[in-house]
Order: sequence, then C-alpha cells, then structure tokens
Amino acid sequence: MNTLQVSSPAFENGRPIPAIYTREGLDLSPPLKWSPPPEGTQSVAVICEDVDTPKKPWVHWILYNLPAGNMCLKEGISHSEEPNGFLQGMNDYGEPGYGGPNPPHGKQHRYLFKVLALDSTLNLPGGITREELYHSIQGHLLAQGQLMGKFQR
Repeated sequence: MNTLQVSSPAFENGRPIPAIYTREGLDLSPPLKWSPPPEGTQSVAVICEDVDTPKKPWVHWILYNLPAGNMCLKEGISHSEEPNGFLQGMNDYGEPGYGGPNPPHGKQHRYLFKVLALDSTLNLPGGITREELYHSIQGHLLAQGQLMGKFQR
C-alpha cells in the first residue's frame, strides 16, 4: 500500500486544531494538501473522524470523487459546494459537508483527516455515510495517508 503525505497550513500533525475550524469558532473546513497519488488513481476521497468517541468514530466530513490531479482542498468548503464534480457525504451531526470538532468540555479528542487514493470514481449520490464510503472503496484503495489534529474545549 502506498502512503500519501497529508498536511495543512493551518496546523501540524499531532498539534491542536485552531478554534476557527471547530464548532466553537467559525466551523470552517481546514485547508488540506497531500502528495501526488500513485499512477492509476482515478479519484480521491477524504474523511475526517473523531477517534476518541466512546462507541464508534464520529464522522466530521466525507468528500469523494475529487479528481486525481487535485492535491489540495481550500479552507471553508461550504456544505453545498461541489466544485470539480466532487460530492460530500453526511457527517454525524446529520448534515452534509464539514462539521467541526466539538468534544465534551475538558476532554481532548483526536481527529484524523484521511486522504484515500482510489482506482475508480464512486458511483454514489451525494450524502453517503461512513459505512457506505468504506464499503464502496473495498478493492479500490491504492494509497492513503492521514493528518491528525487535536482539540479540547
């Protein structure tokens, strides 16, 4: 499995996520960048999950069908924005698009921004769930990488 290097100009791996990208701030999606995906990549998917919730990862963001040549996401992608034909799934707040960190007061949680290079585009409508994303990428994953940020209220 190939590895993608994922970064953000907004925060470093393992460091705090600025409040502007959380429910306490403006709830903007953070800018992301990643290394070129391997040959054969047809699309890219991004998922952000809180891995410190009690029962399952809490989904904060799902994007999919980004063109393979797209190696970044700008700050503040709106819930309805679908430039270049990419689609957004449902977060666990019950909304499409990005929903920022909002852990319980006094608790620090870790948030993984995963970038997945796929050998196909996903023939799915907008608004998919985490389970639908992971089911649909089985056998199509060429490379992946992640950026981890932390947030505490």
